[in-house]
Amino acid sequence: MNKPALLLLPSLLIACGGRGVSSEREAELAYLGLDGALVKAMELGFDGYNAASSANIDPQSTDGDVSGTLTVTGQVDQGASDNKGLRLELSLVEYSDVVDLDQDDSDDDDLIVTYWTDAGEGLPAFNLQLKDIPDGTLSGTLVGSFDMRGDIEGPVSLNLTLDGLLEDDGQGGTQRVQGSTTVTGTATGPSNGVYEIDLQL
Repeated sequence: MNKPALLLLPSLLIACGGRGVSSEREAELAYLGLDGALVKAMELGFDGYNAASSANIDPQSTDGDVSGTLTVTGQVDQGASDNKGLRLELSLVEYSDVVDLDQDDSDDDDLIVTYWTDAGEGLPAFNLQLKDIPDGTLSGTLVGSFDMRGDIEGPVSLNLTLDGLLEDDGQGGTQRVQGSTTVTGTATGPSNGVYEIDLQL
């Protein structure tokens, strides 16, 4: 999957501190640190689909670019249709990627957030509908809670909707069209403050 383009204002700078999400800017950053994990989760869902003999997929795992692991379980629609539904649960253990906020060569604005999930509280649900694969559309939701360390620290609960376009990745798979995916919804911080997220990736 290709790396999403981050169309952000220059003022969207890294937030620090241990209070968790407490502004719309920090809410967007909390999601952006996870975006690469969601791209990988879709790939893992297809890996599980290809290996499974039923809708239920065996656990599929991959590493974060910096640290930790992402494990995906759940269901993927079977059959030869060009439309697929993925109903996944995400488990993250010390998972971290690097996000270059303005796509330059400088490390000064890199975002690094490490994420954990807690199965005891319920794993985040990542549901996707992919239509007209490989050149079609995607829509889906991400609902769940994460604990963060690094450039943002503290708990966050995300309730998001994703919509965008798909394209052939040239290797027999499908990927997001850069700049086509909208991510909207809310992030709730530890003090129950609710902050809007509205991104184009």
